[in-house]
Amino acid sequence: QLQLVESGGGLVQPGGSLRLSCAASGFTLANYAIGWFRQAPGKEREGVSCISSSGASTKYADSVKGRFTISRDNAKNTVYLQMNSLKPEDTAIYYCAAVYTRLTIVVITTADDYDYWGQGTQVTVSS
Repeated sequence: QLQLVESGGGLVQPGGSLRLSCAASGFTLANYAIGWFRQAPGKEREGVSCISSSGASTKYADSVKGRFTISRDNAKNTVYLQMNSLKPEDTAIYYCAAVYTRLTIVVITTADDYDYWGQGTQVTVSS
């Protein structure tokens, strides 16, 4: 059974940091492009960052550039999202998603192109 499990969310003060993890089970993450998405209450889901299967290519939403870093450790079957300088507007449920690809340097930015999704982890930025 293919499964993605996010962890690392929580409550943090503005300016703080969190590292989200997306662990895969039932499949080898190295063959999959990964994306992080988020959805705040009353808002549409938005793409945050994505990474190619090799890790060679990454992309970020303008709202998180310079603050968030996506990375992957294929040996551990895990993708990470390091979030620094967090702002209240970063508050949302964060989801990771995976799609199989043979194109090792291609990033996938569209949510509809992803096949597998985790259950999400809540990130709350508040003083």
